[in-house]
Amino acid sequence: MEWATALIVDSIQHVHVGEPLKHPPISPLSLWERARVRGLSDPGQFTSTVHRSNHTQGLNVTTPRNTHLIVTARLISDFGAFLNMVALATYVYLLSNSAMSVGIFLASRVGGGVFASLIGTAFYRRCSGRAPLIAFDLLRASVLGLLLVVPVSQQTMLLPVIAFGLGLGNSMFAIGLNSQLPRLIPADQLLKANAWITSASSAAMVGGSLLSGLLVAAFGFETVFALNALTYLLAALLIVPLRFAPVIVNDEPGRGEWTALKQGLRAAPVIAAMLAVTMADTLGSAAHNVGFPIISKLLTPESTSTTLGLMLAVWASGKLLGARIASRLKGSDNINLERRFFFGVALMSCGFILMFQQHSLYGLLLFSLPAGLGDGFSEVGLMSRLQREPERLRLPIFSVLTLLQMTGFGIGMLIAAPFYAWWTPGAVVMLFHGIPLGTLLTVKLLALKRGRVARSSPTPVP
Repeated sequence: MEWATALIVDSIQHVHVGEPLKHPPISPLSLWERARVRGLSDPGQFTSTVHRSNHTQGLNVTTPRNTHLIVTARLISDFGAFLNMVALATYVYLLSNSAMSVGIFLASRVGGGVFASLIGTAFYRRCSGRAPLIAFDLLRASVLGLLLVVPVSQQTMLLPVIAFGLGLGNSMFAIGLNSQLPRLIPADQLLKANAWITSASSAAMVGGSLLSGLLVAAFGFETVFALNALTYLLAALLIVPLRFAPVIVNDEPGRGEWTALKQGLRAAPVIAAMLAVTMADTLGSAAHNVGFPIISKLLTPESTSTTLGLMLAVWASGKLLGARIASRLKGSDNINLERRFFFGVALMSCGFILMFQQHSLYGLLLFSLPAGLGDGFSEVGLMSRLQREPERLRLPIFSVLTLLQMTGFGIGMLIAAPFYAWWTPGAVVMLFHGIPLGTLLTVKLLALKRGRVARSSPTPVP
C-alpha cells in the first residue's frame, strides 16, 4: 500500500502554492539551490521562510509554552465537544421523543460548520490572533449555558439555535487555530506539534465518549452541560497567554482571495488532490458513523452501548498511536507528508471495510485499530502539509477544507442512512469507503497522464 501512495505523490508535479518565481539567482549559491537544499519547490518560499523565521525567533523562548498551552486547550475543548456530542443527541431525543428533531439538530450543527467555512477567510483576515479563538470558546460556553437558564418547556425551539452556535464555534475555532499555528510554533516543530494535537484530540474522544453516559446517569444532564461549558471556559483561559508572531502577507494588489486560491491550486495539483481525497474520505466517514450503532447492535444486542464505547475507544487509541508514529518517521519534507496522508487514507478505508465485515466482537475491535492508525497518519500529514503554505493561501485553504468536511459529512449521512435499510452494514461501508479508495486511484491515473504530457511537451504543464 505504501508504494502505491508514494507513486501517487511522485507522479504529481510538485510546485509550491504561491506566486511565480520573482527572485533572480544570486551567487555563489542561488536561491533555487538553497530552496532545493531545504526541500522547497519555489525559491520565493525560501525568502518567505527566511522572513518568517526572523519574526519567529522571538518565539523560541515561548515555543514550548505555546505548544503545551495549545495541546492542553485542545484536549480540554475536544473533551467537551465529544461530551456534548453524545449527551446532547440523547437529550434532544428524550426531550422531543422524535428522530426528526435529532436530525434537525444534527443538520443545524453541520449548517453552523458550513457557514463558518464560508466566512472564515474574511473574518480572520480582519481579526487574527488569540482574541477570536477566545471569543469562540466563550460562544460555545454561552450557548450551552442557555440550557441551564431557559426552562425545559421552552428548549425545544431553542435546540437548533444551540446546535448552529456549537457548529459555528467548533469550525471557526478549528480554522483559526490550524491556519495560525505556524505563527505560534516554528516550522521545524510543526509536525510534532500536530501529532501532539491529534493525540490530545484522540484522548479527548476516548474520555468524552466513554464518560458521557456515566456522567449523565450519575449526575443528570444539567450537570453535564455545566461541566461542558466549564471546559470551554478553561480552554479560553489557556489561550490567553499565547504569543503570536507578526503576520507577513505579500498579496498581489487587486487579486481576490478565491482567485489566488484557484491559481495556487492549479500550480500545485498535489494540494488539490489532497483536498479531493479529503472530500471523498468524509463520505466514507459519514457512512461508518451511521453504521457504528447498527453493527454494535447486530453483534451484541444485549450490550450495544458497551460495544460502541469499546469500539470508539480502540479506534481513538489507534488514532493516537498513528499520530505518534507519524511524527517519529524519518523525513519531514513535503513529499513525505503527502505520502503519509495518502497512505493514511488508504489504511483507514481498508481498516473500516474489514472492520464491518466481522461477525464477532473481537474481530470488530481488532480492525478498529488499523482504521484509527490510518486516521492518525492522514490527519497529521494533512495538517502539517497545508500549514506549510504561505500566509495568504493558508487561511482560504483551511476554510475550503472545513467546507469540504462539513458538506461531505452532512451529505454523506443523508445518503448513507437509507442504504442500511437495503444492504448489510458491511456492504454499505464497502461502498462508501470505496469512494476514497477510488479517488486515490483516479488521482494516480491523472498523475500518470500529467507526467506523460510533461515529458512529451517542451513547455511546462500548468
